Amino acid sequence: MIQRIGQRTLAFDKGPRIRGHAAIVGRKEGSGPLGENFDIIAQDARFGQKTWELAEAELQKQTIALAVRKAGMQLRDLDLLMAGDLLNQCIGSSIASVASGVPFAGLYGACSTMAEGLALGACMIESGAARTLCAAASSHFCSAERQYRFPLAYGGQRTPTAQWTATASGAAVLDLESAGPVRITHAIIGRMVEMGVTDANNMGAAMAPAAYDTLSALLHDLNARPADFDRILTGDLARVGGQLLVDLFARDHIDITPSYGDCGSMMYTDDQDVHAGGSGCGCSAAVLCGDILRRMAAGEYRRVIFAGTGALMSPTSVQQKQPIAGVCHAVVLETAGKENF
Repeated sequence: MIQRIGQRTLAFDKGPRIRGHAAIVGRKEGSGPLGENFDIIAQDARFGQKTWELAEAELQKQTIALAVRKAGMQLRDLDLLMAGDLLNQCIGSSIASVASGVPFAGLYGACSTMAEGLALGACMIESGAARTLCAAASSHFCSAERQYRFPLAYGGQRTPTAQWTATASGAAVLDLESAGPVRITHAIIGRMVEMGVTDANNMGAAMAPAAYDTLSALLHDLNARPADFDRILTGDLARVGGQLLVDLFARDHIDITPSYGDCGSMMYTDDQDVHAGGSGCGCSAAVLCGDILRRMAAGEYRRVIFAGTGALMSPTSVQQKQPIAGVCHAVVLETAGKENF
């Protein structure tokens, strides 16, 4: 049963469980501080394919297959695949799923796609519309750069506020019947927030107000404080947007810093030359499915907010100097046995 708490938050009575999860990343991401927590660190950025777009599709396809195997299932056991990426018309996800034989729902939320998939997937599972499904997201540095900025050979200078699109993918299998230690207890769908930012190289500033809007609503609806959560994770505001989010909450006399972290800041070290930090659909998906869910299963974290933040722009809108709207979708993850709100 799905209940609405407050104005915007959805509460799941049964609490869909994460039955299996997987994360695959590229070499740069595997060299970062979370490298040992990813399932596979790919040495071939092309994944054996002829183009970067096909490489991303193969990356996502392998991640979904691995998550399904880790769940003790086969692809044909799924009722639904929900996946997205940064490419036009979600072509990477479409190619990844075309031979699966599983019903497919393509999602686009930019860097918020994994959180969007988990939120919508939880609604599908809780309502009985699906018995089991897989939510996934991916990004690839080379395919994203070709679409949103410049060909790699151009060698353009990156601004200090720019973020590095992660070559990464994460996938999670949801159901109700398994004994998975992590369940989704709440979800909130974000509103579009646009504050006039037009710089595609400053996505953190474009997304931070949306993250503030969603997280404020979630905490209000749950009558909760940041201290009630072991981790409050955004993905991907990186360092610029993350500090803006902290500052926005500080205006309300709320300190989120003890539990706050951002997946884009967690993915890389300072000496990896990623400027403000990581981004891309696969960044937060891989951090969640490679690091956070492992820590929850080990008992290190018991209650986590995973808030995906997306800059909803296109190459055309950027070329036309249109303002960049941000959105933030969030889910509350809890370990089995944790008292619910």
